[in-house]
Amino acid sequence: MRTLNEHIKTGKFKNVYLLYGPEVYLRKQYRDKLKTALIGDDDTMNYNYFEGKGLDVKSIISLAETMPFFAERRLIIIENSGFFSSSQDELADYIKQMPDTTFIIFAEENADKRNKLYKTVSSVGYAANMASPDEKTLKRWIGSIIRQEGKNVSERTVEKFLDTVDNDMENIRQELEKLLCYTVGKDIVDEDDVAQICSVHTENKIFEMINNVAMKKQREALRLYDDLLTLKEPAMRILYLIARQFNTLLQIKELAVQGFSSQIIAERTGMKEFVVRKNMGLTRKFSIEELKEALTDCVRSEEAVKTGIMNDQMAVELIIIRYSA
Repeated sequence: MRTLNEHIKTGKFKNVYLLYGPEVYLRKQYRDKLKTALIGDDDTMNYNYFEGKGLDVKSIISLAETMPFFAERRLIIIENSGFFSSSQDELADYIKQMPDTTFIIFAEENADKRNKLYKTVSSVGYAANMASPDEKTLKRWIGSIIRQEGKNVSERTVEKFLDTVDNDMENIRQELEKLLCYTVGKDIVDEDDVAQICSVHTENKIFEMINNVAMKKQREALRLYDDLLTLKEPAMRILYLIARQFNTLLQIKELAVQGFSSQIIAERTGMKEFVVRKNMGLTRKFSIEELKEALTDCVRSEEAVKTGIMNDQMAVELIIIRYSA
């Protein structure tokens, strides 16, 4: 992203860019920044946008061949096309000889680095992986947005915020807008504000449920399960999330008993470090054998539901009862 910022700052652009990776917020942000820098916000004559699979490559090439109208550049944005997961030799060959006045920005969730088009874009243009930022960067970003509104916030409150909401940057931005609207007239954003207004992500409810299971607080664990069902969360999705939570705990537990720090565990598992730290305490309430057994039971329960032996809501309830007894 530093390279993209440098291109935007200096005005020295590549003719083709690929913005890919899991962070939708970053892909959109840099797509729009590049668009504004290349042709401005008002030039509709020299701008074309394509989205979705099944796009006609020949039509795109035909547009790319068109000279800009009373301007220096023509811009084509192609989004979620799937071009970087399939064979696109014609487009890859064309990009190598594209007019200097034409610029193309691809914005894709996934990109196969073995793909010919990916290799071409990387060679003649620039490919930027919009990966999820680390915990430190996320905290700094959240804090800067809050302070731009003239408010103060503690690191503990930012951590509480991250523990509460889905960590996708698009969702974080939406939840921050809610939080800032809620705290109009206040100089400080505190933990109570986060608890009052921010939407608790389903996975955080699952974490809380498993925590109550570990503490043998069966009634509270079942209440949380009922809450999720009331929120129209499908029982089989809840079972999947329970299994994923047990698997997360197992991964952390196995590395923790080997003496690895939360930072190393985060690097090895691909989790964010604050997620590892949040789960570290919970791993101490289960043995490795218990976590493996719980995962096996989740698989058996799923099979029982799929084969019609058991009702889906009952299957999940029995998992909760069994491990909180």
